[in-house]
Amino acid sequence: MIKYFKVAEHVFSLEMPQTCSLWARLGQYEPFETVAPADGELLFGLSLSQQEFSREDSAELVYDVPTEEGETVIKLYKEQDGWSFDMAPDKRLPFNCHMRSSQDFKRGELFLDNRRVSDAIFGINNSLMLLYAFCSAPKDTLELHASMVSNSGKAFLFLARSGTGKSTHSSLWLKHIPGTELMNDDNPIVRVWPDGRVIAYGSPWSGKTPCYRNVQAPVGAFVKIQRSPDNRITPLNVLQSYALLYSSCSGFKADSGIADGLHSTLERCISSVSCYVLECRPDEEAARVSSSELLK
Repeated sequence: MIKYFKVAEHVFSLEMPQTCSLWARLGQYEPFETVAPADGELLFGLSLSQQEFSREDSAELVYDVPTEEGETVIKLYKEQDGWSFDMAPDKRLPFNCHMRSSQDFKRGELFLDNRRVSDAIFGINNSLMLLYAFCSAPKDTLELHASMVSNSGKAFLFLARSGTGKSTHSSLWLKHIPGTELMNDDNPIVRVWPDGRVIAYGSPWSGKTPCYRNVQAPVGAFVKIQRSPDNRITPLNVLQSYALLYSSCSGFKADSGIADGLHSTLERCISSVSCYVLECRPDEEAARVSSSELLK
């Protein structure tokens, strides 16, 4: 059984047996479900394998970045005709999920070491997120690590390292700034269209906060959250803006095609949308300071 999903106007597919019990656990994808594209063009397709995973003896480890506790761990290997991934939800846990993909990342196959539902859902979500980020990068699209709210018809994305206060600042807007709605709390999508519009989209991936909304809005600003004893918001220059977005976007940046796509999209983003740093406390005043600048 194949289901199709559309995120930021990109269509991808997931294939599993029709009787697979995991379909019932993937409700976060329902708002994004669509039909097969008329032109047959998919961003990518992922299928669940019924076989046991084994890696080529000649596979070369090309990505293995240290992580903090609670952060997803991903190892990427170059194989003869494509790539393979090991995935775990935390560095203290074993790699029970593996994915093999084609050279262009357009076809992926997910392998599970056990039948635990939590491991399977983790594997599906992370495989889809990885393939989406890699395949959409050359198509003027960014998958960002951010918390995103909307107000006055625009989307505002708060960016920072995990645990720094992105979600907290979004919650302060929701509580104290009338008209605010949460669009996504971890992995929103930003796409730059040929006419120059920079549009933010909700996604089926929202971290620990369930917020799987098929919504969109023009981007009003990107804001770096930085803890401080004082509350103040300051515009970033071009280089600072580029560094902020580059460090927050997902993608295999060692691949030239993906990297070139990211660089082009980042340049177009910062030429059209203002970026700020918000030095702040986690309090109501911080929300009012940022909103007074961003909504004026």
